[in-house]
Amino acid sequence: MTEEPPAVTYPSGIVRPQFEQLAKVPELLVLTGMSGAGRTKAAAVLSDLGWYVVDNLPPHLLSGLVTAHVAGDTQRPLAAVVDVRGGRYFADLEPVIDDLESKGVPVRMLFLDADDLALVKRFEEARRPHPLQEDGTILEGIARERAVVEDVRDRADQIIDTTDLNVHQLRELVTAEVAEEVPALQVNVMSFGFKNGVPADADFVADVRFLDNPHWIPDLRPLTGLDEPVRDHVLRSQGAREFIEGYATVIGSALSLYRAHDKPTVSIAVGCTGGKHRSVAVSEALGVALRDQGFAVRLTHRDRVAT
Repeated sequence: MTEEPPAVTYPSGIVRPQFEQLAKVPELLVLTGMSGAGRTKAAAVLSDLGWYVVDNLPPHLLSGLVTAHVAGDTQRPLAAVVDVRGGRYFADLEPVIDDLESKGVPVRMLFLDADDLALVKRFEEARRPHPLQEDGTILEGIARERAVVEDVRDRADQIIDTTDLNVHQLRELVTAEVAEEVPALQVNVMSFGFKNGVPADADFVADVRFLDNPHWIPDLRPLTGLDEPVRDHVLRSQGAREFIEGYATVIGSALSLYRAHDKPTVSIAVGCTGGKHRSVAVSEALGVALRDQGFAVRLTHRDRVAT
């Protein structure tokens, strides 16, 4: 009879759960660091990059998280935010990581830090107490936290000092650290009819009501800008091609700079009166022009079925 392996108790007093050998995952990223150093923003960056992120997880639950992730959505990289909000359970972090690595799970730790003055300023601006402040000052809470996380910081694979970083610079650093490549800017081009209102989420709005209106041609009225006769009529209108080429050039120049400003998607609305003919045809042509510039474009036609 095979003997049961002895139970292991973590520093917090939690008994380590007995898991079978964990299937290998690409990587478990543990995001930790000082309170106020930007963990929430960094976690949001990971989420935007497609990671499955769990916030404020007690360390002794990491093995269960990895097991569940392997059984489910293994296509998404996995990250967990672990910090002193977990109280006494935070002491389990290093032995839990040792246990995971012994089972074949690659673990990487990203530690965010900042100097004391920057952390004090951030807590004062947020008007929130430090999690270890108790009845003392913010600085006393920071000092307690530095003592608690000292060994974890020494073990971290990467330390990012956020003292002088704005949110955009932090995003760039986290992205550079964890992403194999920066996701492409998603460009949404939508046709619409002004009579039904301008889309509320439009970043750019183009008015193409200066083009010849197929609505007044009986044979074209029942069709839409997706039909060849309407498309040809619209694009042969005076100024149509010049407008599309010029607008694509201007928009393309702006889009090339958007990713540097923490904006993953941009919406371009193209409107005519009813949203059925001119705006549809121009949106399709604009989408082609932007794709030719290398942008990922999604086309929708909000009012195409309108009468």
